[in-house]
Amino acid sequence: QVQLVESGGGSVQPGGSLTLSCAASGMISSLNAMGWYRQAPGKQRELVAIISGASTEYLDSVKGRFTISRDDAKKSVYLQMNTLNPEDTGVYYCNVKGRRGVNAFPFDAWGQGTQVTVSS
Repeated sequence: QVQLVESGGGSVQPGGSLTLSCAASGMISSLNAMGWYRQAPGKQRELVAIISGASTEYLDSVKGRFTISRDDAKKSVYLQMNTLNPEDTGVYYCNVKGRRGVNAFPFDAWGQGTQVTVSS
């Protein structure tokens, strides 16, 4: 099984910064797309940022403020979040797709979620 462990969430004032980290473990043979999603109270989960190879995509509202990056050697994906505002509040989940095991079965794994709260 592939497991994801997230860290870096917390509470911050508007205008502040946080960096989220997500590390994957297990018999991973290759990594494909890695992304971050968030879910605010009473709202549906939405894609915040995704990275596939060197290609990245962002939710319009976070463009210019958030940066996604990955380190395949560490099987990790990161989300640097700057100029945070209250609308960024929510539970952030990492998602990793790839292949695992000697037979290279595809997997689609989710982290447990980490809370980000932006409030004055």
